[in-house]
Amino acid sequence: MRTQFVDCRWELGAPGRGRELYLTGHIPGASFLDVDEELSDLSVPAAGRHPLPSAEAFAAAASRAGIGRDVLVVAYGTLGGAERLWWLLRHFGHDDCGVLIGGLDAWGGPLRPGDEQIEPAEFVPRERAGDTITAEEIARRLADPGLRLVDARPTSRWRGEPNPIDDPPGRIPGSLNAPWAEAQPELPEGELVAYCGSGVTACVVLHRASLHGRDGKLYPGSWSEWSKRGLPVERG
Repeated sequence: MRTQFVDCRWELGAPGRGRELYLTGHIPGASFLDVDEELSDLSVPAAGRHPLPSAEAFAAAASRAGIGRDVLVVAYGTLGGAERLWWLLRHFGHDDCGVLIGGLDAWGGPLRPGDEQIEPAEFVPRERAGDTITAEEIARRLADPGLRLVDARPTSRWRGEPNPIDDPPGRIPGSLNAPWAEAQPELPEGELVAYCGSGVTACVVLHRASLHGRDGKLYPGSWSEWSKRGLPVERG
């Protein structure tokens, strides 16, 4: 099995910044996938800031990045980019994938500037069912004690304090807070559903849960969709 490193660094509100960082220096042989352009489909803004890409679009991007059968993917990145790729790969049927915990800070080897000549592979998507949940289903099940909604945003945003990202601020009623950039608290039993601002850092919660043998669902639209639909909001 061949190993393919994939750089998924990005910055919120700075399109193209991840690519700039990649060209400045990356793990030798690593390919690059852009969170905004390749790990999302920004053509459907009604579904939130980072809607999921279609199977066809993701397969094309993964193939260009050298991902295919008998390829072990090791993703690294920032702001949940690596975990977003990890989740998408599993969602589209490729389980041979992992995340370099700590990103480049944990990499002890050299970095290489410039671009790479990546040999394309053939990625065949096999979309998995049951690992996502819609706003409509969450809204119907807000009173369900078995549903464990987990919000991966920083605590101030979960509380609904004014901030430059969430408009309006707030949270889905009944959701617990497990900030993606902090030590993960022990999550209660039940059907785990993770969300964040736009469905990227929520994948960090799902990755950590998976490392402890627990599956969960992603709400892809997250707060950036929920808050625009007139659905119940909780603050404080």
